[in-house]
Amino acid sequence: MKELFSVVTKNEQETMAVGGALAKTVGKGVVFTLVGDLGAGKTHFVKGFVKGLECNELVTSPTFTLLNVYEGGKVPVYHFDMYRLNSVEEAQELGFDEYFDLSSLDGIVLVEWPSQVEGLITCPHIEIKIEKLDECQRKITLSNIVGEEK
Repeated sequence: MKELFSVVTKNEQETMAVGGALAKTVGKGVVFTLVGDLGAGKTHFVKGFVKGLECNELVTSPTFTLLNVYEGGKVPVYHFDMYRLNSVEEAQELGFDEYFDLSSLDGIVLVEWPSQVEGLITCPHIEIKIEKLDECQRKITLSNIVGEEK
């Protein structure tokens, strides 16, 4: 794992702005994992990211649906929340492994709670770690993860 970038944000708007700025630097075929405690700001980051792709759809946490798809921007965004899954096998049964084949990925994937499905994401990806420093401040760290294609 190689750290690429780190920044401290002071509020939700700044966290969203970091997501938006990052979105403007990538194209389709990129996978991001979002790591952080409950309430760290993962979904706010995704809101900014989706807006950065010029998509005006309402972004919500896919906690109960597991996957939200936003197609109104420059490229489709596949936003996963794996919190309610218990294994990689459960994710595979739902067909989620197809979203991590970079050769056929037509959009960008963002995965909250990737630790719930450890072993599912074997492709190279970027980890976005969001740490709560206090009630408002967050430390956002991007790291490059080199995986192994299946």
